[in-house]
Amino acid sequence: MEAELPVLTSLDELAKVVERHRGELYLRWSRGPATDQGSVSRDELTGVELPGLSASPLAVEDWWADRPLPVWVARRLYDYRHLREQRGPQVRPWLFEGVEVGRGPDNEPLARCDRPLAWIAEEVLIAAERTVADFHADWGPLDRGGGR
Repeated sequence: MEAELPVLTSLDELAKVVERHRGELYLRWSRGPATDQGSVSRDELTGVELPGLSASPLAVEDWWADRPLPVWVARRLYDYRHLREQRGPQVRPWLFEGVEVGRGPDNEPLARCDRPLAWIAEEVLIAAERTVADFHADWGPLDRGGGR
C-alpha cells in the first residue's frame, strides 16, 4: 500500500492538494498507513485506547482569510515534527482522507483513515521549517520545546 502512494515534494504541491480536496484531509506522523491500518492511537499517559488515529486536520480555518496556503500547510507540518525525534526515524508525515471520530486527551482530532493519499518528502519538511522561520517575527514566539 505505501509503495503505491505518491510523494509530495514541495509545499506548493501539498497546498494544491489541500486546495482541491473536498473531503476531510488529515496529516499524520507515523510509520505509515500499512502500520496504522486497522489500528488506533493510545493515550501516552494512561495507555487508554482511543477511537481513532491522532492526526492534524489540514482544512483551512476561516480566520486564516486570504493568507498564503503554503504557509498554512507549513505551519501544520511544523507543529508536530518533533514526533520523528521522539518515535524514531521511520516516523514520517503522510496524508489521508478520513472522518473525525472523536477528540483525544489533548483535544487533538482522532480520525478514521478512509484512504491514504500521499507521503510528504523530506524536502517539504525543510521548506516548512524555513517558511515558519521567515514568518516567525509576524507570528510571535513559537516555543515548541515543552520547557517552562
